[in-house]
Amino acid sequence: MSADDAPSEQVLAAIDILAPGFEASGLDELEVEAGELVVRLARPRAAAAPAPAPAATPAADGPAGPLNPFGEPAPGMRFVTAPLTGVWYGSPSPGARPYLQEGDEIGAGAVVGLIEAMKLFNEIKSDVAGKVVRVLVERGTLVKRQQPLVEIDPR
Repeated sequence: MSADDAPSEQVLAAIDILAPGFEASGLDELEVEAGELVVRLARPRAAAAPAPAPAATPAADGPAGPLNPFGEPAPGMRFVTAPLTGVWYGSPSPGARPYLQEGDEIGAGAVVGLIEAMKLFNEIKSDVAGKVVRVLVERGTLVKRQQPLVEIDPR
């Protein structure tokens, strides 16, 4: 790790700690300063209606809660997950065609979207080939590291 990576890691760690409380609070903005570190979280101004909550599924035999806090993919399916915390964008620019849609066939290494973190846009690529079953997040949504973004049926 270079000296330039240390501030990035501090910011990402702070976001991982602050994001759950921010999401639950109902606040529109939150800014925290600790020494030279400043983290500002804000909800999108033109937020779309929240996505409907997934239907509850009956509890299966086993542990009380899932090992992954975001749940598990359907049997035989795979998730493409966020490698970092940031804001999700499913297309290269507003009004542009999305990188993928439900029903699309994609190859391993295909770009599925962008995550903006610290004013940098990071391409998110699929690690598996297959058919897109579901896109799990909407444009402008704050996603956390390891959060599922897309569900893929590998073929």
